[in-house]
Amino acid sequence: MHGAGPAGQTSGEQAGRRLVTVVVPTYNEAPNMPELVRRVGAAVQGLDAELLVVDDSSDDTADVVRSLAPTAGYPVRVLHRDEPVGGLGGAVTAGFAASDAQWCLVMDGDLQHPPELIPTMLERAAEPGVDVVVASRYIEDGSSEGLSGAVRRAVSSTSTALTRGMFPVRLRDCSDPMTGFFAVRRDALDMQALRPRGFKILLEILARHRLQVAEVPFVFGERFAGESKANLAQGLHFLWQLAGLRFGRMSRFAIIGGIGAVANVAIVALLTTLGMMWLPAAIIAAEATIIGNFLLQERFVFRDLRHEGKGVWSRFVQSFTFNNVETVLRLPVVGILVETVHVAAVLATAITLVVAFLARFVFHSRIVYRPQASRSRPHLTVPDADTAPAAVEQSPARASEEV
Repeated sequence: MHGAGPAGQTSGEQAGRRLVTVVVPTYNEAPNMPELVRRVGAAVQGLDAELLVVDDSSDDTADVVRSLAPTAGYPVRVLHRDEPVGGLGGAVTAGFAASDAQWCLVMDGDLQHPPELIPTMLERAAEPGVDVVVASRYIEDGSSEGLSGAVRRAVSSTSTALTRGMFPVRLRDCSDPMTGFFAVRRDALDMQALRPRGFKILLEILARHRLQVAEVPFVFGERFAGESKANLAQGLHFLWQLAGLRFGRMSRFAIIGGIGAVANVAIVALLTTLGMMWLPAAIIAAEATIIGNFLLQERFVFRDLRHEGKGVWSRFVQSFTFNNVETVLRLPVVGILVETVHVAAVLATAITLVVAFLARFVFHSRIVYRPQASRSRPHLTVPDADTAPAAVEQSPARASEEV
C-alpha cells in the first residue's frame, strides 16, 4: 500500500515534494540553536531536507534562528507563535501544518535527541508500509541515561509501561511512545483528529491513528545548554492527557467528580468533628462542591462546548438545580444509611456520591452542554479518542524532553 521508491518517496505521493521537514518545537532555547542548526545541517547533507523551528519562546530564540538561516547551507525556517496554543504538542502540529514534505521528523531543540540519527530514521522510513519511525530508548542499544537522575529514569520507564498497558493494541509495536524523537509520514496524518493538549504528541498521534510503526534505537543524551522544562505540573498534565485519550470526556468528569467527592467528605468530616450535626454538614458540603464542580467542569470537561448552546448562567442554573435535586433525593438515602443501617456519615456520603456520578454525567452531557440544534457541527470519527473534541489548552511552560 505504501511501496517505497527512490530516496524514500512512496508510491502515490506527488513528485517534487521535499523529502523531510525537521520540526523542532522550542521554548527559550536560544543557546542551543547555533549547534542545532550546524548538526542538523551536517546530518541532512545530500538530502532534500529543511529545518523548521516552531518557537513559543519569550527569549530571542526566533531571532537567533533567523540570523543563522542565511549561512546554514540548507533551508532553515522559523515559525514564531505569539499565542502558543496547545503547548509543545500544538507547536508540533503547527509545524506539520506548515510543511508539505513527505515526512515530518520531530526532535527537541536541546540536542538530547542526536541529529546524527536522522539519516538512519529516514532509511527506515523508506521501507515498505512504514508510517512512523520512532527513536526508542528501550530497544537494543538504546538508553535513557541522559535523563537527570535515577528518579527521572524510573518515572520515565514507569510512565512508558503504564501508557503501553492502557493502549495494548495501538502501541504493541512501539516500545517508547513517550519519546519526542520520531518521524511521521505526512499523508498518514488526519490533522483534524489531532487535539494537542500537552507535550506527548507521539502518544496523541498513535492513539488516534492506525499506523505502522518502525523503530531505531537511540541514546538519550545530555542537554547541550539551558535547563529542563520538565516538572511535576507537566507530569500531572500527562496523566490528564492519558486519561482523556483512553477514556474520553467521561474520565475528566470522573476526575473532577472525584475531587468534589473528596472535598465533600472532607467538609462533612471537618464540620461533624467541630460538633455540627450530620445533616447541616452534608448540606453545606454539597452546596460548596456543586459550585466548585461546575467551575471545574466549565474549564476542563466541557470547555469546547461552552459556546455551542446555552449561556453560562443558564448552564449554571441547570447544573445547580439538577445537582440540588439529586442531593435532596440523595440525602434521605444518606439518612437511612446513617440512622437505620448505622453506617458512618462519612462513608454513607461517599457511597451515595458514587451512585450519583452516572446520572450527573448523562444530564450534563445531554442537557446542560447540548449544542443548539440549528448549528451544524462537523462529524469526526476518531478511534480511541474523546467522546467529543477536547479543549486545546495554552501551556506557557512546556517540557522539551521526555518524562
